[in-house]
Amino acid sequence: MPELAFSTGTLDDVRGFGLGLRPVHYETILAGVSGIDWFEAISENYMAGGGRPLYTLEQVAERFPVVLHGVSMSIGSTAPLDRDYLRRLKALIARVRPRWISDHLCWTGVGGVNAHDLLPLPYTTQTLDHVVDRVRRVQDLLEQPIILENVSSYVSYRESTMTEWEFLAAVAERGHCGILLDVNNIFVSAYNHGFDPLAYLAGIPVERVRQIHLAGHEDHGDYIIDTHDHPVVDQVWSLYGAAVRRFGAVPTMIERDDKIPPLDVLQNELDLARAIAAEALAQKAAAA
Repeated sequence: MPELAFSTGTLDDVRGFGLGLRPVHYETILAGVSGIDWFEAISENYMAGGGRPLYTLEQVAERFPVVLHGVSMSIGSTAPLDRDYLRRLKALIARVRPRWISDHLCWTGVGGVNAHDLLPLPYTTQTLDHVVDRVRRVQDLLEQPIILENVSSYVSYRESTMTEWEFLAAVAERGHCGILLDVNNIFVSAYNHGFDPLAYLAGIPVERVRQIHLAGHEDHGDYIIDTHDHPVVDQVWSLYGAAVRRFGAVPTMIERDDKIPPLDVLQNELDLARAIAAEALAQKAAAA
């Protein structure tokens, strides 16, 4: 299967550092902001076909590069692909022309029941074949590639025969799709399951990583939970530096979904991401 081209832009259209587009910041963004290179919008929040959220997204898309990030594709489910969902997503793509679209490498429900969570998969060859087939069919329906994000996890399957990073790499290579590397999710899963997060980074093909997520989490001692309601912690910043040294200047954004501070607070955190990335790129150049 040949690689699909991005129909609404190229990877070079989005550079630098972005933020998640959240309603609490609509007014401030439309009044004019600097220091934010692009925005990521949650696809499902704008798929109604009208209303203030979609109108606002269209205005933002006129001023900034925008990418779409979904939470409901359920690419790993055994349920049939939701063609109505994909039709509505395709209509949104045509309307706002995002630079790319992404979702999660997970399942969210089966048998008509939505778990309202991003659930991990068993990492087996059978699951791999199933997911790759669905990725290819989704890309054919949308007529452009998708980017899949690694999720945070709190359980694992006895049936798994490969690591999460081996599975993610194989899906991207065989499905001809991109990877959205969530550095916080790697840290969360590594802590919960006891694997080396640097081994995860080393197992991901450099040319497949199109975007990076950063976020905060809650530490419960024996385990940590990906909550997107805290600033990025030092250990995740350190892992981000390692990711930049491996993958280079990948477009990076910070997610905040609860306890959302004023926009200038997130801009300060974004500036820290810039500084860490710049230092890591200098180290990468020196090593080369």
